[in-house]
Formats: sequence, structure tokens, C-alpha cells
Amino acid sequence: MASKRIEIMDTTLRDGEQTSGVSFSASEKLTIAKLLLEELKVDRIEIASARVSEGEFQAVKNVTKWAKDNNYLSKVEVLTFVDKGVSIDWMIEAGAVVQNLLTKGSLNHLTYQLKKTEDQHFKEISEAISLATSKGIKTNVYLEDWSNGMRNSKDYVFEFLEFLSTQNVDRIMLPDTLGILTPPESYEFVKEIKEKYPDLHFDFHAHNDYDLSVANVMSALNAGADGLHLTVNGMGERAGNAPMASTIAMINDFMPTIEIGVNEKVLFTVSKLVENFSGIMIPANKPVIGANVFTQTAGIHADGDNKKNLYFSDLMPERFGRTRKYALGKASGKANIQKNLQELGLSLNDEDLKKVTQRIIELGDKKEVVTKEDLPYIISDVLDSYSYEEHTKVNSYVLTHAKGLKPSTTVSLTIDGETYEENASGDGQFDAFMKALHKIYNMRDENLPDLIDYAVRIPPGSHSDALCETIITWKNGKNEFKTRGLDSDQTVSAIKATEKMLNIITN
Repeated sequence: MASKRIEIMDTTLRDGEQTSGVSFSASEKLTIAKLLLEELKVDRIEIASARVSEGEFQAVKNVTKWAKDNNYLSKVEVLTFVDKGVSIDWMIEAGAVVQNLLTKGSLNHLTYQLKKTEDQHFKEISEAISLATSKGIKTNVYLEDWSNGMRNSKDYVFEFLEFLSTQNVDRIMLPDTLGILTPPESYEFVKEIKEKYPDLHFDFHAHNDYDLSVANVMSALNAGADGLHLTVNGMGERAGNAPMASTIAMINDFMPTIEIGVNEKVLFTVSKLVENFSGIMIPANKPVIGANVFTQTAGIHADGDNKKNLYFSDLMPERFGRTRKYALGKASGKANIQKNLQELGLSLNDEDLKKVTQRIIELGDKKEVVTKEDLPYIISDVLDSYSYEEHTKVNSYVLTHAKGLKPSTTVSLTIDGETYEENASGDGQFDAFMKALHKIYNMRDENLPDLIDYAVRIPPGSHSDALCETIITWKNGKNEFKTRGLDSDQTVSAIKATEKMLNIITN
């Protein structure tokens, strides 16, 4: 079967900006526009609605100036209205040369919103197109609410299309404005139109209210659609528009007769930039671009990847400038940990790997975040813990810190089967903890080593929820030694390091 070249129009800067709470600045719009056309290589971009605001006007001027200087001006489009030339004047002043004229694609919208007859509407549209042509502006036409029009007033839609076929129009845009279509309807409606008007160019514009946008896009393409409207991260009103990343991956993998020019290697980069500018976070499980979608969590999956890549598919992360990851947590197996160790250039024998695996599972059960960068710290902590026999155990403790009061600690400690409990206050929670320990050991006529150095560190690039390693240097007579503690809480990690010290002096 012969292949067909499909146009991809990105409307993140117009329809995507209609996401609740989103407003791109002029500089942000220009940055995104450049990235879309120069790096992602979409065919066209829709960047604004005419007449919205002074800020929008300036943003359009910035984009059109850059586009003109770089031969992209014909790829930059603005949504306009049937308004006796007001939108056209706005466009001319802003430097734009392609209008996407918003018209009524259903009889209900025409009757109850515009309160006009078909002849009146068509006459005004014809005048708007003629005026645009006379000013050197090209016209594409949106049939707003087209999907409901096809369901409820199909005769009107075809009468409208017959009228548009006589006009100076480059593209006719078929929007599923309320995201109501099913895949069979998308196929049926587009096919019926393309069979009647095979020489006209039709764009399909899907919304995602039923989470069917990508499926509807596939159906529309199979029916003969000539172009698609997409948004980065699926931004848009209500549930948003058909998402760029998922749609591009779907076309490349499942529609071999469809050709597109989009550079999928840049999809993730563009998505992250739009996420930062919009403030709308990408869900972790969002296909292709989500944080977790190329992360194997279950140990059996990592094991399968080691054995002939059993859990790989064509949706490889490298296609999108990403890498596969193996999560560390309570579902981790040895294979997950080995994969992360390989990336760090580390190796463990089977016995030590088993100990480290058990420790990671314990951390995962406590809901603590474990990352690849935490591994060296966990290994050090675990192997250090197995270097002595446990005679002393910190059973429990209460740490208090209140404004205007000295921090205090109550600690319960078991030494060789005998349990002690003491309370003390200090300059900080850990200082209070140490003073409570000194009370216990004074009762036993034993001395504790001197604390001569206290260092805290977290893995590079970690955040506030990272595991924290505390390294304490002790001096016992003439001998110095170090112990390490690991926890997401700094004071608790210091207590764990101290517990190791208590066992070392007991052994």
C-alpha cells in the first residue's frame, strides 16, 4: 500500500494554553515555538487566539518576527473569528499570515449560539475568507462542534462542506470539540467525508474526555485524515487534547503506511520544558514521557530483562532520549539491584547481595524512597552491620523539640538481656540522646567513647526525602573508629550509627 504524508499541527500554545490555570509568557511562547518547529519538527503550530489580550498580541508579534526571519512564517497559525475583519486587522498588525477561522460545525451551535441561518453564516464566512485573501492571509476553517454535527445534523455538515469546497480554503479542520466520539464513529465520519471530498485537506482534532483521543486519531487516520492537531503532554480544556508523545509513538509503531516528520527523540525534552513553563506536572505513569514508564519495579521483570530481554517491547526508551531504570523498593529482587550496581560499576558476592536486597525491601516497606545513588550508602551500612555480633539494642526512644524548651530524649536500651530506660535533655535531640546513654552506662560503671567527628551526607542529586548517612568518628582510649547509620531522618541515622558503636565496644 502506498504511504501517505500526514501533517502534524501542534496547538499547545493555543488550545493547550486553555488548560485551567495556564498562561505562557511571551518569552515562553517564543521558546516553545522555536523548539516545536526547529527541534521537534512539527509541520505547523497554532500559537494564539486573535483579540485575546495585549500580552497575547505581543507574544504573537515575537513569534511571527522570529518565524519570518527563519522562513517559518507560513507554519504559524492564529485562531480567528467571523467578526467583520477585526481578527484580520489584529493578525496583520501582529505579523501573522495564516488564520484558522472558527465557524459552527453543528446546527445546534449555529441556531442557539449564533442565532443565525445557514445562509447568513455562510455569507459572513465567505466575506471573511475573501477579506483574508485580499490581505495576503491564507485560511483554514474550524468546524466547531463538528462531531455533534455529524451525529445530529449531518445534512447541515455536508451542506457546509459543499459551500467550503467553493471557497479559497487550504484546510478544513474537524474537531471533536467535546471529546464525545468513539473510534468507530471517528472512522465512519471521516471516511464518509473523505470519500465525498477526496481532494480536500481535512485535519482531525481530538479531545480526550473519555480517554479515547489516541484511539480516535488512529481511526481517523485509517479513514483518510490528512492532518492531526496534537498538544504536548495532552494539554487542553477539560481532559485535554490528543497527546503528542503517545500519538507519535503509535503512528511510528502501528501505522507503517503513514509518514510523519516529527523527531521523536526530542519528545521528552519538549514535554519537560512545557511541564516547567505550564506548571502542569506530567503524571508519573503518562505513556512515553512519564517518570515511571520505563522503570521496571518487579524483580521478575528485571530478571527477565537479563534473560533475553523478555520484558522489552518496541517502545524502547532510547527512542525518546531516555533510559530504562530498575526501581529499588519492597518489590525489588536481586536482579533489580544488580542492574543498578552495574550502572554504578559495583559488584557484590551472592551472600552480600542477599543482605543488601533484604535491607532495601525493609526500607521499601517503610515507604522510604530508595534510589540508585543510595546504593553505596546502603551497602556500607549493611555490610558494616554484619561485622559484629549484636549485644546491645536500642529498643525505642522519644525525641522532643519544642520552641522555648531544651530538646529531650527518653531511651530504652537492652544490654546483654538487661533493659534500661533513661531521660535527658541537651543542646539538640542527638545531644540529649547521648546524655541519656551516658546515664545508663554510668549506672553500669562503664564509659562511652568520645565523639570526635560527626559528618552527614546524602547521595548527589537527592531531595528532601533522600536517605541520609551519618558517619561518626569515636575515640576509645588511643583507638579511633567510625560507625555509619542510614535513615531518611538525620537524627535517627545518627542513633543507628551510635547503636553500632555500642555493639562494637561490647564485642
